[in-house]
Amino acid sequence: MTIPKIKTITTSPIEQPEDFEHAFAELANIVAQMESGQMPLETSLAAYQRGNTLLQYCQKSLADVEQQVQILNERNQLLQFKSQDDQ
Repeated sequence: MTIPKIKTITTSPIEQPEDFEHAFAELANIVAQMESGQMPLETSLAAYQRGNTLLQYCQKSLADVEQQVQILNERNQLLQFKSQDDQ
C-alpha cells in the first residue's frame, strides 16, 4: 500500500499573504491537509506554524474591516481607516 503524496508547505510562516481571500484559501487548504492525517510530523509542524500566521492575518484583516463598518455606522459615511500598524 502506498501513501499518497501531500503537497508540502513551501511558504515560510512569516511570509505575508497577498490578501484576505488568498490567506483564507491557503488556511483552508492547510486544514484539509492536516485533517487527512497523512502529513509527516515535520511537515505538520510547518503547516501548523503557517496556519497560525494565516489565522492571525485573517483575524487582523477582519478586525480592520469591522472598525471601518463601525466608523460608517457612527458617521453615516465610510471613512478611510488607518490600522494601528499604519500609525
